[in-house]
Amino acid sequence: MLYPIGIQNFEDIRRNGYVYVDKTDLIHRIVSTGKYYFLSRPRRFGKSLLISTLEAYFQGKKALFQGLAIENLEKDWNTYPVLHLDFSGVTYTSVEILDEKMNDTLDVWEQRFGKNEGFKTDSIRFRRIIDAAYEQCGKQVVILIDEYDKPLLDAAGNEPLREAFRSRLQGFYSVMKSQDGKLRFGFLTGVTKLGKLSIFSGLNNLNDISMDNQYADICGISETDLHAYFDGSVQEMATTNEMSKEECYAKLKDYYDGYHFSTKCPDLYNPFSLLSALYQREFRDFWYETGTPTFVVKALKQGKFNLEDLTLEGVPASALGGVNADDSDPIPVLYQSGYLTIRSYDERRQRYSLKYPNQEVERGFMECLAKTYIPTASYHSPFDVQKFVDDFEKGDAEGLMKRFEAFFADADYEIVGDAELYFQNTMYVMCKLMGQFVQVERHTSNGRMDIVVQTEKYIYVMELKMDASADEALQQIEEKGYAKPFAADSRKLFKIGVGFSSKTRRIEEWKIQ
Repeated sequence: MLYPIGIQNFEDIRRNGYVYVDKTDLIHRIVSTGKYYFLSRPRRFGKSLLISTLEAYFQGKKALFQGLAIENLEKDWNTYPVLHLDFSGVTYTSVEILDEKMNDTLDVWEQRFGKNEGFKTDSIRFRRIIDAAYEQCGKQVVILIDEYDKPLLDAAGNEPLREAFRSRLQGFYSVMKSQDGKLRFGFLTGVTKLGKLSIFSGLNNLNDISMDNQYADICGISETDLHAYFDGSVQEMATTNEMSKEECYAKLKDYYDGYHFSTKCPDLYNPFSLLSALYQREFRDFWYETGTPTFVVKALKQGKFNLEDLTLEGVPASALGGVNADDSDPIPVLYQSGYLTIRSYDERRQRYSLKYPNQEVERGFMECLAKTYIPTASYHSPFDVQKFVDDFEKGDAEGLMKRFEAFFADADYEIVGDAELYFQNTMYVMCKLMGQFVQVERHTSNGRMDIVVQTEKYIYVMELKMDASADEALQQIEEKGYAKPFAADSRKLFKIGVGFSSKTRRIEEWKIQ
């Protein structure tokens, strides 16, 4: 089987025998029932392939669709002039780079449909290209824009540059509204829908299908798709990894499944990760991207956000549908960029609960956060997470606490703001990373935290209190009965009380019983 990993061109996939998961019934519904659409999906989720498929359809390339669902649904196969603008593949760090991208694209269109008469403004050139294409072909024009938000996301943190991009692109997109009579169809994709940037204020007739149940799986691979198209591949992967096919399906699900983009969306796999795993016959993290989104880093470094709140209940739909560039709330961009997804929906309250989609995303995100909260924890340092795990597994409680003590003493204080929040978030990241190797439970309330770590031979009950003594922390363990569930356990039990100072941001003292 040929896997189209990184191949985003529909014609290339169809002509060269790559596997294609058929979504053309949904494409036919879209082109038959509406005119202007917007779709938000995480990176590497098949947005560019969807745009390429739409382009082939509107170019009337019927032969490419032989054997697909749309072959029996479409009767006319009309040909339209298509203007396809793809913002991916470029990093927009200056106005000059966007200038070059726009000029190059407009030049290609003008060579195809007729030179402009000396106009330099993007919007005027775009409007005249639409006029020329409409007159030359005698058909309405199709406009396809992929990764519309790439320049704006690249400029995050540089507000003057972002405003320059926003103003320019807003004028460009508004041409579509003024040329409505000459347009057959318009489709825009992106990772985010940037609310307060008002990029679509001139194009208020877009149908946002990002959270529409009927199009929830237009990108991505469902469990049904996996069984229908890749059952043989799963068997091959299972054989290579010396497991049953059922075990392989279950592990693939844990690693790469779990995305939901609407209230009734089926579980969806990230196509890039799934296809990479099947091709290499190996369970690895393929989606991982270094660095957290800029919005999130900004909020976290200001010390305003509790990481425990990332998997929230009670998130309104309005929070998931738009990202506000000047807000410190990272939830919308984390959802739209694929770090969080929908767990459930309370219809009565019209509120969502969120979760990490799968192991790959959660693990990759925690490693990103580690660069912010525990930058000293590289693999060759004494604060490598695995070294903490080794201490737990060896039963070296004293060595463990000395390592924690030195770790906080070595912190560089890059994160400002609430010291208690900093401490809780740091421990949250540490526990999440250690949880890959040992069983970790973590609970917080009212300025204190208890952590339970279980290994093959040892149990640790740790109470961490803010601006209090180690004795008070140990007393809390006794009063609350944190160790009682392990009274009959044969493993050795350590009770550890820790006092953390909000003033020094260090562990002031610790005691072990």
